Amino acid sequence: MSRASLAMYDMLEPVRAANDQLWVGVRERLRAAGVDAPDALDRQISHDGIWLQPDLVLAQTCGYPYIKMLTGKVRLVATPVYDFAGGAGTERTSFLIASETNTGKNLESFRGSVAAVNDHMSNSGSNLFRAALAPLAGGKPFFSSVKITGGHLPSIAAVAAGEADIASIDTVSWGMLDRHAPDMLKGVRIIGETPSGPGLPFITRLSASDAEVDALRNALKDAIADPALADATKALGLRGVEVLSEDDYRRLDRLGIEAAALNYPIIA
Repeated sequence: MSRASLAMYDMLEPVRAANDQLWVGVRERLRAAGVDAPDALDRQISHDGIWLQPDLVLAQTCGYPYIKMLTGKVRLVATPVYDFAGGAGTERTSFLIASETNTGKNLESFRGSVAAVNDHMSNSGSNLFRAALAPLAGGKPFFSSVKITGGHLPSIAAVAAGEADIASIDTVSWGMLDRHAPDMLKGVRIIGETPSGPGLPFITRLSASDAEVDALRNALKDAIADPALADATKALGLRGVEVLSEDDYRRLDRLGIEAAALNYPIIA
């Protein structure tokens, strides 16, 4: 038995369909290279529950959990390059969003307001957000309160509904919503961007051989470049992949260390 998941952005039907098509292209290339690959993506296990499965062939994780929790426990495969705004190459920022009725024009305008945070271990929703806030906070709470939403979509909904004033949203999630479900962005607007960092990497199990990792990289590159999969890769905003190192992702950890040095270890 083997497992694969592309659950990090699997939130809309057009995206799920495109992920299924992409996986078939990757799967067939893996099998041709002698790698055991499952017939279909696993949607029974949570997006993070699959990361440490001993039979994992391919999954995608968030860069901050990777560097904080998964180094030495999984192998890096590659990092996607997306065509959505809010990044260049493998680098991604987060969009700072507010409601369309809020008059705030920059991050400083939201001092004393309510922030929506999807998860304190999220790179886009928390780590990059904290990096933008730490120089402004002066070692004190910046917001009157913080609402933990559990995801980027609930954070957007909270801002749109007036339950929160500001949130930090992954630019790939935003781009996919803008492309496939623009109504879900009604009532909110972008007021700025966070610092950038490497995007969400593809990973495999720690026991995967060098030959299998090479096969995974080649399968991803070839499938994304396949004209027969052009509709799927367009739906996913995928342009290609690049191979980054663990050291590249350590920059994300340094952002947290720098924020802690400014006495702002957690968004507050």
